[in-house]
Amino acid sequence: MEITITLPDGKQIKAEKGASALDAISLISKRLAKDSIAAKVDGKAVDLSHTLESDCSLTALTFDSAEGKEVFWHSSAHILAQAVMRLYPDARPTIGPAVENGFYYDFADVPAFTPSDLAKIEAEMKKIAQEDQKFSRKKVSRADAEKLYLNNPFKLEMIAGLQDDEITIYENAGGWSDLCRGPHIPTSGVLKGIKLTKLSSAYWKADAKNAPLQRIYGITYPSQKQLDEYLNMLAEAEKRDHRKLGVQLGLFAFHEWSPGSAFFLPHGTIIYNELLALLREEYIKRGYHEVVTPQLYNKALWESSGHWQHYQENMFILDIDGEQHSLKPMNCPSHVLMYKMNSHSYRELPLRIADFCALHRNELKGVLGGMTRVRKFEQDDAHIFCTSEQIGQEIDGMLDLVDFIYSKTFKFKYSIKLSTRPDNFMGEEALWEEATGKLRAALDSHKLPYVIKEGEGAFYGPKIDIDVTDALGRQWQLATIQLDFQMPLRMGAEYEGQDGRKHTPVMMHRAILGSMERFIAILVEHYAGAFPVWLSPVQVAILPLADEYNLFAKELQAKFAGANIRCSINDKAETIGSKIRDAQLAKIPYMLVVGKKEKESGNLAIRTRKGEILNDVPAAQFISTVSREIAERIS
Repeated sequence: MEITITLPDGKQIKAEKGASALDAISLISKRLAKDSIAAKVDGKAVDLSHTLESDCSLTALTFDSAEGKEVFWHSSAHILAQAVMRLYPDARPTIGPAVENGFYYDFADVPAFTPSDLAKIEAEMKKIAQEDQKFSRKKVSRADAEKLYLNNPFKLEMIAGLQDDEITIYENAGGWSDLCRGPHIPTSGVLKGIKLTKLSSAYWKADAKNAPLQRIYGITYPSQKQLDEYLNMLAEAEKRDHRKLGVQLGLFAFHEWSPGSAFFLPHGTIIYNELLALLREEYIKRGYHEVVTPQLYNKALWESSGHWQHYQENMFILDIDGEQHSLKPMNCPSHVLMYKMNSHSYRELPLRIADFCALHRNELKGVLGGMTRVRKFEQDDAHIFCTSEQIGQEIDGMLDLVDFIYSKTFKFKYSIKLSTRPDNFMGEEALWEEATGKLRAALDSHKLPYVIKEGEGAFYGPKIDIDVTDALGRQWQLATIQLDFQMPLRMGAEYEGQDGRKHTPVMMHRAILGSMERFIAILVEHYAGAFPVWLSPVQVAILPLADEYNLFAKELQAKFAGANIRCSINDKAETIGSKIRDAQLAKIPYMLVVGKKEKESGNLAIRTRKGEILNDVPAAQFISTVSREIAERIS
């Protein structure tokens, strides 16, 4: 008997009832079957051995997909646990999930692991991979599962928390088994590149009151070449680390008395202000009105917006005048409050409000990290109040701004996600469906490819998220466009329609760069600190050959300043070689060596950051060239 299988592109194929997912994928492409590590049947991830009993949809999962990586790395965590148990039979494994880049596994009752232990465990993992052990899914009764893990209180606790009477486990041919819903890679031999990366301490269920554990992190790939490329990328990322370069280039700093809050130093402030200037220019062209709003609000505002009920754990709460207040974690409720201060007509809409005010979110101290995870930050935040009929044109305008900033200005490649209704959503399902449909229609009309992220929308509305890819191929989620029917309705925002009646406006939340701190950190690492000329804190360094040329250097500096070019003079009692090295370390785009010849001719000897040398360049010509680079924001 044949069944019909629908593929992701809508095409259909026929297969025998009872065929495995792998059999069906083989009918599509032998190459795809070879690359597949799991599958999705009717939207649910399954093993390749899963049998198909009726008509269904089928998607092959390869390592190239996010879901495929999750299966691959979770399977690798199982193999890590098996390797540890071979070497340390008294160990008690707990949990081993996939994470963003790789996996980890936590163990109790093991000796204090050292780097040499890590090398031994990694070698054992490679042996297991070479053994090409098959992963087999089994269902066992609760009683049998408890017998299987009788000596492991952590697994017993996990079993007690499961609701099903039958428990799923996965066995390897090597005699190792673990609790798991799956799916898994077909065999351990799929792992070709294996590297255990670090050790750390942990606690059961992340609670310091519970048992201490040791955590082992690792990364695996289907080929050694892919692993080598990843390790090379890590080494390059280490060189580009914004926390190191931020100190080296004098951009920003942190202090223990204000954790998670950056001090922008003079050079970092220049970059910050250049980004604001870019945005403000676009705001004028695109009809935005910039505002400045308060930092502190009574909890009544947050109750009205829904944040008190849905977001309170992330807020800094203070008692003032006998009442609870909070520092604002986001601008949207205050913008609705401002909108309501005046009456509005449909003729005024859309109303676009932009705000660069500081925000505060109560992140745990342990997760703070440089500029990418902070407590105090600023966003290029904006909210658009519009009619339902204006949604499409507003999304068009935002997508155009995204493309202008990312593609045309910074030359970033970017990808798009559409995130839908989460479990803790606020409002009516019908409004959510309408909002999601509007976002989908806008993306489709622009013929922009996107992926659906089910259940990952904000609690007040679905959203479009933009990921950019940096120079190392890493992806960062930055821009967001959120469509909100809920907050203006909850807070009583209105406008007078063409029919003379009161209506609730649609509210659109929008950030392009996102957090300014995070975006600057990404730029530091993307450019390895060698910013485009328009963003460079110092654009030209003048390096006198001797003290007698310092006056000429100052005359040159005045000319550059007159052309709004940021210029410094190194008049220290150092050799010219030392001055050039200092300028190169500071990643200054242009260095001018000035001596007798330059003073007499008025022409310049220019050395670029890339090592190019240009002689006898007229000063006016060079100033014109640099001014054009700055004005056009050439990246």
